[in-house]
Amino acid sequence: MQIFGVDIGGSGIKGAPVDLERGDLAQERFKVLTPQPATPDGVADGVKQVVEHYGWTGPVGITFPGVVTDGATIRTAANVDSAWVDTDARALLGDRLGGLPVTVVNDADAAGVAEMHFGAGRGRRGTVLLLTFGTGIGSALFLNGALVPNTELGHLELHGHEAEKRASSKAREDHDLSWEDWAHRVQKYLAHVEMLFSPELFIIGGGVSRKSHKFLHLIEGIKAEIVPAQLQNNAGIVGAAMRAAERQ
Repeated sequence: MQIFGVDIGGSGIKGAPVDLERGDLAQERFKVLTPQPATPDGVADGVKQVVEHYGWTGPVGITFPGVVTDGATIRTAANVDSAWVDTDARALLGDRLGGLPVTVVNDADAAGVAEMHFGAGRGRRGTVLLLTFGTGIGSALFLNGALVPNTELGHLELHGHEAEKRASSKAREDHDLSWEDWAHRVQKYLAHVEMLFSPELFIIGGGVSRKSHKFLHLIEGIKAEIVPAQLQNNAGIVGAAMRAAERQ
């Protein structure tokens, strides 16, 4: 079975048909740049471009970088335009896609669902926390395999700053940090989150996961196991498709 997945990020909008039996992309993903400013209309046009690239006419699962309630209404929009707040994303995106069935889910939650089913969290019980490091920091919290949605732990305060402003992948690039210096910031963030939630496992996702060999070994003093996401930056696409399939 195939369902289309789209991952909306602060810098790019990417998508592909997903093979739900394998938990992998059925075709090579297609990506467009996220418009700046990332208004609802501009982002919707980008999603349309990605979906139409494949001539897709079935259900579509779409991630959003913020709190999504009831699979439709956007409540926060830290890394896209504030006009998204209170927007019915399912209605907007469904209309832009010509009436295709649309499911909208928090981006890190989607990535977490995919990793728990097909990737690094498969078969793991207890408390598992996936963190995506990209334009911001997304989070997906699981207890015995069940998702606690919309945690958005990248917005925790850390040493007087919003955590994602200090420890996201974008922060590393913006401040021209070495991998060692950035790993030290990530370590402080993980220690703070570990103090709050005591997870058995951290899964590190987002685009930086494919470069985990450059920084994970530099992180010390964390009691929980720390592993890179196995689906890497495709996890959001796969998870979005999984959520869409559940609602068919």
